[in-house]
Amino acid sequence: MSDPNIGRFLGKRYQLQELIGTGAMGRVYRAKDVLLGGVPVAVKFLALSLQNTKMRLQERFEREAKTCALLGQKSIHIVRVMDYGLDENNVPFYVMEYLQGQSLNQIIRKQNLSLPRFINMTRQICLGLQCAHDGIPVDGSVYSIVHRDIKPSNILVIQDPSFGELVKVLDFGIAKLLQSNGDQTKFYLGTLAYSSPEQMEGKELNNCADIYSLGVMMFEMLTSKMPLVAPTQSFGAWYKTHHQQSPRTFAEVNPGLLIPQEIENLVMRCLAKAARDRPQSINEILQVLESVEQGHSKNLIRTENHHNHQVTSTIAINTIPEQKIKVEPQLSLPKNEITYNTSWPQNKPIADIVFPQPINLKGEVLPALWVMLPEQEIFKRIICSRYNQFLFITSPHPMLLWITVIYNRQHGAKWLPYYLDLKTAMGQEIANLLVKIGYYQILFFARESPKHSSHVLPASIAPIQCQRLQQWIVIAKTFVSSADPQLSKNLLKREYEKIKPQILAKLEAMATDTPIDISG
Repeated sequence: MSDPNIGRFLGKRYQLQELIGTGAMGRVYRAKDVLLGGVPVAVKFLALSLQNTKMRLQERFEREAKTCALLGQKSIHIVRVMDYGLDENNVPFYVMEYLQGQSLNQIIRKQNLSLPRFINMTRQICLGLQCAHDGIPVDGSVYSIVHRDIKPSNILVIQDPSFGELVKVLDFGIAKLLQSNGDQTKFYLGTLAYSSPEQMEGKELNNCADIYSLGVMMFEMLTSKMPLVAPTQSFGAWYKTHHQQSPRTFAEVNPGLLIPQEIENLVMRCLAKAARDRPQSINEILQVLESVEQGHSKNLIRTENHHNHQVTSTIAINTIPEQKIKVEPQLSLPKNEITYNTSWPQNKPIADIVFPQPINLKGEVLPALWVMLPEQEIFKRIICSRYNQFLFITSPHPMLLWITVIYNRQHGAKWLPYYLDLKTAMGQEIANLLVKIGYYQILFFARESPKHSSHVLPASIAPIQCQRLQQWIVIAKTFVSSADPQLSKNLLKREYEKIKPQILAKLEAMATDTPIDISG
C-alpha cells in the first residue's frame, strides 16, 4: 500500500518524497524545500497530536522546538533543526538538515570498534550532550535539556570532508515534547534497555539520566553486547533489571577484550543504580577519555619505536622553518567576483567552522579556506595580518595541520586550524592546489547571513612551504598507515598548542593593523 504522505506539501514549502525512518516517537521523511530550490531536508512527525488541547500546550511545544533548534546552532554534534510547526491535523513536525550516514546501531552491529574510534565517537557524543546540559538561553531564561533517549539508533555517523567521521545526536527534546501532553505524563517514554532506574520510576530527570544511558551505550560500543539483559521485553522485567541486576563485566561478555582499566571503571560508574554514584557531569567523562587517549598515543609511539627504528624518525612532527616576516603583494581577486559566485554549501552546518574547498573562477580552480563566524567577529578582524604554517606527521597516519591566523592588534588573533588527511583524495587535491597556486583565499561567511561570502582575504604561501608540502604529498602517497587517523590528529594538536605562543609573539611584535600577509 502506497504512503499517502508521499507528494504531500507542508506549509506550501516542504514536499514529502520518501519515508526514511520510523520509530516509537514518530516517522521521518526525506523532503525537498521548494522555497530554496529543492534543497533536501528531513521532516519528522511526532507521535502526538495537539488537537483538542489547550493553547498552553502548543506554546510549550513551540518553546521546546525553539530550544532544540538553538541547540543545533550551538553544537555541530547535534542535528540541526531548521523549522517546526503543526500540520493541518495539529500534528507537530520538525524540519531538520538531511544527512546521509549510518546510525551507530548499524555500525556496532557490523564490527567491534577500535579503542581510538570508540574514544573519538564517544567524545563527539559527549560534546553534544554537554552543550544541551549546559543549557540554552531562550526568552531570558536558560533551559537545560536532558535528552531522555540516548541509544545507538539516535546517533548518526556521517563521513564529512572537514571532520572525517562526524557524529551527531538526534532527537534532542523529543521525549519531553511527547511528555508535555497532560494525558501522557503517567506513561513511560524512552527505550527500555537504555533507561535509568529513575526514568523507569517516572521521576524528574537531570543530566545523570543521560549519563546512565550513555554508559549502557558505551558498553555496547566496546563489546557489541548489552551490560544488562532482562528475561523478557516487558516494562516490569526491565524495571527490575535496572533496579536490581548488576551490570555484566567486560570480562564476562568478552574475556579476550583488552580495554584500559580507566575506561572500564568509567563505564561501570556511569551504570551505577543511584544517580549520585555516577559522574555528575559530561565533563568528567571527557577528562577520562582525554587521559586514556593521551596514554594510548604514547604507548603506540613507544611500540612503534621498539619494533621499527626506521619508523621512529617519521613520528616527529615536521614543521616548516620560520621565515623572515615580509609584506606580500595583495593577491586577492576582486571581492565581488568571489562573493557573488560562492554560496555556503548546503551540507555544512550554520556554525563556527573552518574547512577547505576549491573555488572555480573564470575556469581556474583555486584553493580556498571557508570560514564561518559571527558577523561581529569577522568585522573586528578584516583589517589584519595573515600568517600561515604547516605541520606534518607521517606515522601513525599521514596527517597535515594547516594553520591560518588572522591577527588584529586591538582584537587579537583568530586561529583557523584544519587537519588534512593526506591519505584521502580530497587531502591530496587540496595540498596539490596549495603547491600549484602558491596562495589561497580566505572566504568569510557571517552566521547571521550565511548565504554568500561577506569578505575575502588572500593568504600567500612562502616558496619553502610549497617545496616542503610537495615532499609531504609524495611521502603520504607511499606510506602505509598503521593506526587510526585520530591518533595523528591528537599528536599534531599537542604540537600546535606548543607553538601557538611563539606564533602569537611573532604577530604581536609586528604591532600593526595594516593589511599585510605573513608567511610562516
